[in-house]
Amino acid sequence: MGTDERPVALVTGGSRGIGAATTLAFARRGFDVALTYRNKASRAESVAAEARTLGANALTVGGDLTDGSAVRDLEQQVKAWRGRLDVLVLNASGGLERDLVAADPGYPMRINRDAQVALVDALLPLMPSGSTIVFITSHWAHLYGKTQQLPAYEPVAQSKWAGEQALRARQEELASCGVRLLVVTGDLVDGTITPKLLERAGPGMTARREAALGALPTAADMGEAIADAATDNELPGGYTVVVGGDLDTL
Repeated sequence: MGTDERPVALVTGGSRGIGAATTLAFARRGFDVALTYRNKASRAESVAAEARTLGANALTVGGDLTDGSAVRDLEQQVKAWRGRLDVLVLNASGGLERDLVAADPGYPMRINRDAQVALVDALLPLMPSGSTIVFITSHWAHLYGKTQQLPAYEPVAQSKWAGEQALRARQEELASCGVRLLVVTGDLVDGTITPKLLERAGPGMTARREAALGALPTAADMGEAIADAATDNELPGGYTVVVGGDLDTL
């Protein structure tokens, strides 16, 4: 298969955890992959190098996605690299960074809602009919307002819920372009930073979820579920894929 024939996926926050696993899952499925990172260029390039061993062409793009100029630069780099985008995975998020949020209380909403909308605005012109946008969230954010939150996670859950709702409100517009929106929600994901940070705020939370689930899903589990969803043409726009415990077990 020539380069021009390979589908193209972009994963935001692709340098570690769920993002890195998702990038590699797409590479294994024959996609060329682009991934964004905030400030860990060597870590992002390591993921890209592994994707290349799987036969993928890979692009890494650094920048703060809450900065409009960084989003415009991302769009230009993807356009110059491949000229189109078949899958956009909105994985990058934030709000648990204590120092950053202390200095900028509005950061969670800017990264988890505003940046997601800005990314869609910038990249939608590169997405042909038949493309898919996948928004990644957590059970607690997906069910914001319906389930108890840990105080430390409240700003993240609220802002990610707001981001999901902002994107869902645009489904008719996206559908008119032939673009499908899917949501993938995950439980606590073993091996990622979120359970570690939440455990500090609420000791015992991880043990309770493990008792309920038997085992927490891994980043690899999430990556495979995200890639499976994006490549499953039977899933309708607006569909929610649940990874880990059922939503009613929270």
